[in-house]
Amino acid sequence: MSKVLVTGGSGFIGSHCILQLLAAGHSVCTTVRNLQRESDVRGLLRVGGVEAGERLSFVAADLEKDAGWAEAVAGCEYVLHVASPLPPSVPKNEDALMMPAREGTLRVLRAARGAGVRRVVATSSFAAIGYGHAERKAPFTETDWTDVNGKDVQAYPKSKTLAERAAWDFIAREGAGLELTVVNPVACLGQCWGRIIRLRYCWCSV
Repeated sequence: MSKVLVTGGSGFIGSHCILQLLAAGHSVCTTVRNLQRESDVRGLLRVGGVEAGERLSFVAADLEKDAGWAEAVAGCEYVLHVASPLPPSVPKNEDALMMPAREGTLRVLRAARGAGVRRVVATSSFAAIGYGHAERKAPFTETDWTDVNGKDVQAYPKSKTLAERAAWDFIAREGAGLELTVVNPVACLGQCWGRIIRLRYCWCSV
């Protein structure tokens, strides 16, 4: 079995990814901005029926800082990049959301490439594809991107678009064999306070 890094393990999607990976027999390293969150994450996993023990390790890493990422990816064959800023309200300065999303994604990819990771699976969003367009009946494809200059396109869709485009550009220019897969869920629904329930979105297995 493989060792897999899950970024943002204290989040809703991240915790579900950890549960799935541990259930499949993998070992997991996850990043949190503060290591004091370790007990919270382990408690959440117990509610999901998993006692992670030594198969789960933690590294402090922040999307806005370089520290910790090399340690986080060390020995990993795969990375699930789930962490992304999502404030409760629209920020006054869009860069406060867009820069961490874009630069954080690039930090993860650079660290993964440097550590010889085989594949990064990044959680993007339909927000990177379908915003800022006129109404249409044709399906969206891999060639479609949100128009970040479109009317009423707010900071979050812009952040997801810029982050994903930066990721694909990085792979094309300097990926050095690193594989990238991106999933673009429309919505992730479920109760996350004190209870684990089934995650309602299509996810990509390593």
